[in-house]
Amino acid sequence: MTIRDPTTDSRSRTPQTDAAASVAPAARETAAVLSDDHALDRQLEAVLMVADEPQGLVHLATAVGRPIAEVAASVARLVADFDGLRSADGTKTVRRGFELREIAGGWRIYVRATHDELVTDFVLTQNPSRLSQAALETLAVIAYKQPISRGQVASIRAVNVDSVVRTLLGRGLVTEAFTDSETGAINYATTDLLLTQLGINSLDELPHLSPLLDGGTDGFEDLL
Repeated sequence: MTIRDPTTDSRSRTPQTDAAASVAPAARETAAVLSDDHALDRQLEAVLMVADEPQGLVHLATAVGRPIAEVAASVARLVADFDGLRSADGTKTVRRGFELREIAGGWRIYVRATHDELVTDFVLTQNPSRLSQAALETLAVIAYKQPISRGQVASIRAVNVDSVVRTLLGRGLVTEAFTDSETGAINYATTDLLLTQLGINSLDELPHLSPLLDGGTDGFEDLL
């Protein structure tokens, strides 16, 4: 007499079992897609958190090694996520104190406008540490050569000025004046706060630098 194995007997399989078997692969595939999207979202979020200038989709796609279409979809998810609309898995999230904003054809994380006053007060009154020598030198270059890009400042100082410019922005001493339409580079200028700190009414009252430089009139003014 042959004893049938219930696990292989087709008569032992119910319609519910067949349905579950057919749904399982689809569920696993959906979970894999969500996991992949989540990983991409977090990668782009990390890159955008340290970016000093708006990042185009092509640049972002190159950074994470993914197709532009996938990166564009991920950026849209991040915008919705930060705005408290939905996350990668479709659930509603909490509206963040920052936002992902498109500027001059690129994307960058900014403090949400509703918190500008709070952040400005914190930076100017709650964090009053002195500027470093590097920050003072960079501020001087911007003050005398504005509007000027970070690349131009770096060429004058012969060092990377990314972190220093972020510090000056955070202190409210410089601001983003405009973005070059051709290069995408942000140009910076000083703010009225600098005039207040220096006790002058306009930039015209800044002292002339040429007499203070080696070589007299040959120097700073000819660097750009």
